[in-house]
Amino acid sequence: MVAASLPPNPRFGISKLSGRFEVEIERQIVGSLFALATWPARAEVARDRFQNAQLRAAEAVLKLAADTRKQYYRSVAANAQVGFYEQAKSTTDAATQLFKRLGESGGINKLDQAREFAFDAELGAQLAQARLQQRQERERLVRQLGLWGDDLKFRMPASLPALPRLQSVKAVEAEALRKRVDIQIARGELNLLAKSLGLTQATRFVNDIDLLGRRTYDRGRSVLPDGDVERETRRSRTLELEIEIPIFDFGQSKVALAEQTYMQAANRLAEKAVNVRSEAREAYVSYRGTYDIARQYINNVLPLRKIIQDEALLQYNGMLIDVTQLITDARARILSNVAGINARRDAWIAHTDFKHALIGGGSVGGGGGTAVAAAGGGDAPAH
Repeated sequence: MVAASLPPNPRFGISKLSGRFEVEIERQIVGSLFALATWPARAEVARDRFQNAQLRAAEAVLKLAADTRKQYYRSVAANAQVGFYEQAKSTTDAATQLFKRLGESGGINKLDQAREFAFDAELGAQLAQARLQQRQERERLVRQLGLWGDDLKFRMPASLPALPRLQSVKAVEAEALRKRVDIQIARGELNLLAKSLGLTQATRFVNDIDLLGRRTYDRGRSVLPDGDVERETRRSRTLELEIEIPIFDFGQSKVALAEQTYMQAANRLAEKAVNVRSEAREAYVSYRGTYDIARQYINNVLPLRKIIQDEALLQYNGMLIDVTQLITDARARILSNVAGINARRDAWIAHTDFKHALIGGGSVGGGGGTAVAAAGGGDAPAH
């Protein structure tokens, strides 16, 4: 932009031609009148390009922010899963020690004892897998933040925050079309091509006009018949104008290329507008859906699972059910709690996607369905 805002540079030249009796020194300056005449238009086009470059930089920053936010929620969710598995593992460890002593005293049969031991071993494997995922998610967040050295000592929360307040946005499509950075970039490129097309139309018949100023100094000597030497000096000034004549190419190909490039950008803008509307609707639907799923886990599923486990423990202590039913209810509660954590994580990720679907830099459809898969992904003995 700075280069285009400056006037075109002139070209200087100097030459010397010398012989036995003559010396010719020529100085000239050449400037492009064509570049000078189109200077304001080219400067305006360069300013528009600079503004588009700023918008592209802003879009890249927004994308980095969205990806980092989503990775943060994944990392916190992994921490929450590790914390829950550790809590469940400590409970099963105590129960395993009790079952071991009961087995040694003959108070419980080997089948029920083996079931409790197998449940504790499976939970240990799930805890190890959760810790592995925790470290992986943390390293992905480190890469997003670009941290190293002492900065790696940062601490993460142990649980996800409460669900965000549900936003009811009216005219989602219109807001996205008004705020999206990529739409502004596409519009800027279209305006830029329109100005370039106007410049091409105005200069289609002339490609270059050069104005040349020349000053010549001649000095010569001649021998007269009587043997004397006569010196002669001449100075002259010349002004030349050079114009390229479009005999074979009248600029049709240049204008046609500019017009087709403009139409291509216009069609891309239309495509972008259609996609932005769809992305805004999809992001809002995903946000509302994951929010409702997370609220269902928080308000209904997890409280009911706790009631079931508490009542099963009371009935087991009263010898009304065996340990098989108790383990089955405990495993189901663990799966429900993990699914609830994933549901809250997906709700926060969908919330981030929805915000960035209105301003740009985000992606749609990247975080849904995990909670449902986790809820139905238990082993066969859990049923």
